[in-house]
Amino acid sequence: MAFLAKGGFSVLSLDQALAGLRGELRLKPRSVVLTFDDGYRNFREHALPVLQAYGFPAVVYAISGWLGRRMAWARHEPGRLEPELLSAAQLRELQSAGVCVGSHGLSHAKLGELDADAQLRELEGSRKALQDLLGSDVRHLCYPFGSFNRATVSLAGEVGYASATTCLRGAATPADHPLVLPRKAISFGDSLAGFAWKVVVKNAPKSELVRWRAVMAEAESAGSPSALDSGETRTECIE
Repeated sequence: MAFLAKGGFSVLSLDQALAGLRGELRLKPRSVVLTFDDGYRNFREHALPVLQAYGFPAVVYAISGWLGRRMAWARHEPGRLEPELLSAAQLRELQSAGVCVGSHGLSHAKLGELDADAQLRELEGSRKALQDLLGSDVRHLCYPFGSFNRATVSLAGEVGYASATTCLRGAATPADHPLVLPRKAISFGDSLAGFAWKVVVKNAPKSELVRWRAVMAEAESAGSPSALDSGETRTECIE
């Protein structure tokens, strides 16, 4: 975060970034959005004080059906940690502290592997549960495991999400649909040099992102969201 502050970066809220991508707000060349998946309790303990010290906004994507529990959706392996997730009360605290809370699904399921009815339950159920908990609109979504397909995108829009982030790799541009936003993955093993490389230099879109940009452009040119309902285009988190 010190690198971002000293490097002249503009750390934006997700809503500010979306306005910029729509051409409603002038974005500075070094603009970034900070997103955190899953809603682990250690975000509150370690990340939040640093973000507050720099005055940086952030988005935390919470799994509505896992609040206050331990992470257990990954394959169990000896020595693998299963950290605690934020409780409902802690999530409300984060919102009061200015952190944007988004949805990461109802059960952290791979949406691209579910039928449309099951996807709708995950997307709609999570949004409603979080809105009831927080008392405010939940507009932003992150696809668990980066797994989604054409139906997922259509359903996310129908349910009322304004944006959805993915595991597609590259820098977001006005060419990206707000429900198929790429991100850069910052991993546990990244050094400061590796972080700087990803943020400053590693902007070229990977092939999956290029493909999805074409899919969304074709759907928009057709003039109807239903153009996304056909086909088997699906993607998951790929490094």
